Amino acid sequence: MNLNEIHNVYFIGIGGIGMSALARYFKFLNKNVAGYDKTATPLTRELEALDIAIHYEDDISQVANVYKDAQETLIVYTPAVPSEHSEYQFFLNNGFQLFKRSEVLGLVTKDTFCLAVAGTHGKTTTSSILAHLLKETQTPFTAFLGGISEDFNSNFFFSGNETSVVEADEFDRSFLRLFPNVACITSMDADHLDIYGNQEELHRSFKEFAAKVEDDGKLFVRKGLPIEGITYGIEDDSDYCINNLRIEHGTYIFDLNTPRISLKGVKFSKPGRHNLLNGLVAFAMAVETGSSPDRLARALNSFKGVQRRFSYKIKTDDFVFIDDYAHHPTEIDAIYDAVSEMHSKKKVLAVFQPHLFSRTQDFAEDFAKSLSKFDSVILLEIYPAREKPIEGITSKWLLDKIENPHKKLVRKSELVQEIKEQNPEILITLGAGDIGLEISKIKRELEYAN
Repeated sequence: MNLNEIHNVYFIGIGGIGMSALARYFKFLNKNVAGYDKTATPLTRELEALDIAIHYEDDISQVANVYKDAQETLIVYTPAVPSEHSEYQFFLNNGFQLFKRSEVLGLVTKDTFCLAVAGTHGKTTTSSILAHLLKETQTPFTAFLGGISEDFNSNFFFSGNETSVVEADEFDRSFLRLFPNVACITSMDADHLDIYGNQEELHRSFKEFAAKVEDDGKLFVRKGLPIEGITYGIEDDSDYCINNLRIEHGTYIFDLNTPRISLKGVKFSKPGRHNLLNGLVAFAMAVETGSSPDRLARALNSFKGVQRRFSYKIKTDDFVFIDDYAHHPTEIDAIYDAVSEMHSKKKVLAVFQPHLFSRTQDFAEDFAKSLSKFDSVILLEIYPAREKPIEGITSKWLLDKIENPHKKLVRKSELVQEIKEQNPEILITLGAGDIGLEISKIKRELEYAN
């Protein structure tokens, strides 16, 4: 498909974080853009503010006629949309070209110098740091991000089209549709077993992705992963390595050693060693664009963050409220380690909304072990996303596995009151579902109470 010949782009599932970034891109190119989504969200409202027409009923009559020209219209859909969706069926059966989001992302970035960030954890933060570094060093690029960068206040950024920054998503093997020149793999923990079946198949897919890196390109791999590449790590013998790490006033200060130079006294303010690793590999990838290592190192400390990635919502001497997208046991462990490192000896209440019945079933024991570390735990009901319920897999079932005397299952409508009654020193909200829509309400109520 020649995207230059396409005048209209219609999205089925336009409100997703990845889909909305593509919608912004095509709107930026002055294409006609519209779409459907199940419900209105802050993201869809932002798209509507850009004059992108969105409707919320599966009804082909609500699709403007301009998008019913099969010759000039690109249809982009998300795998989360069921095959029986009537709009999907209309376009499928009437001669339109339908593409998954990942296929379109591959087409858009194919002729660019593509920087692709892969891994079961850390993709959004790493790609957002990378985009920030390129902007600060005045490298023209286009970025498609899986979260809202607090530096850009968007999941899309454009300052040129020679270089692209993309998340290489392993879900549905989407990353195999990309053509990376420089790539990284941050992690390969078992996940999306509804797609892969087992961890071995997941690993095979990552190896296929690694093989897609251009012959003259470079692949960065976190030290210890079973894939060959340029390694990065903390206090080890990696090719790119952080040494002499210390914390001063909530900021990491360290030496950054590369195969060619050593930089002293580098600073990075985002809490958590997992985020420190994300910053390190973003730095390494940015070096490959020709940017000055000294300038990149200075830019690391000005990275603001990504919404819902260890985001401080309230931070006072008496109370801290942190929100994070963590939805896998490894991610929850990383949050626990980060809060323990930055806020030691304080009582922590974790509120967790499990995401997907299948993921809850696959990792129940690990979820229970991770959540048991906190001083107290509140569980919300499982957020189903694209799935139908699995018999016997409920939040109550998971709660019973958590070895913590201070645990409770709470309705979303009762959440704020329960938090107030527990009166924690530190509150952490965790999950990839609609818990994110509750954050502003929780913040408002707790600020008023304090």
